[in-house]
Amino acid sequence: MELLQSADFWIGLVKIVWINIILSGDNAVVIALAARALPPEQQKKAILFGSGAAVVLRVVLTIVAAKLLALPYLEIVGGLLLLWIGVQLLGDEDEEGGEGKEVGGMMAAVRTILIADLVMSLDNVIAVAAAAQGSMVLLVLGLAISIPLVVFGSTLMIKLMERFPIIVMLGAALIGWVGGETIASDVSLHEVVAAQPWLLHAAAAAGAVLVVLVGKWMNRRSSASPA
Repeated sequence: MELLQSADFWIGLVKIVWINIILSGDNAVVIALAARALPPEQQKKAILFGSGAAVVLRVVLTIVAAKLLALPYLEIVGGLLLLWIGVQLLGDEDEEGGEGKEVGGMMAAVRTILIADLVMSLDNVIAVAAAAQGSMVLLVLGLAISIPLVVFGSTLMIKLMERFPIIVMLGAALIGWVGGETIASDVSLHEVVAAQPWLLHAAAAAGAVLVVLVGKWMNRRSSASPA
């Protein structure tokens, strides 16, 4: 009870929730892209399971984030994973599945959500950990409160994607942007990027362009293939 009556506790909780609202925009886009091709019932399950499991992973990641980010080449691998995810999501834009694919499709969507959230959260969790100031109660509670925010954002994004298909391409480009930025942020490239800061933005832009071009090419190739 003393913890709940502490002003520092509530201030820390507000900080964590606010940080997650600000930093979860790209995660909501990934979730929406991964779940948009599923039937409505499957969409809800994929979003809920994916968001919940991602929060659990984020708690674990927060504890070891500082050490992980110090490992060379980790963010390069993570960035390449994001580029691959962006290409796959855009390349599957027109793909349709029957009833037999629903469960497999949902599990694939959840897996994509988890991988993307894990990579995209490497930097974000440091801010959350700083706000929690070592309190596991604050950390878990703050991230748990963030689940409905991410779920709502993802559901809204799916509706927008259905109405405005160009958002799908913009979402994939965002994933590519984050992927390129993640690669350039790796500790092994720190000195190079510090000497020429423009490389960070160039890598991000290159990632966005790469995902859109390759994803669209894969999409056209699959559409041209005989059924």
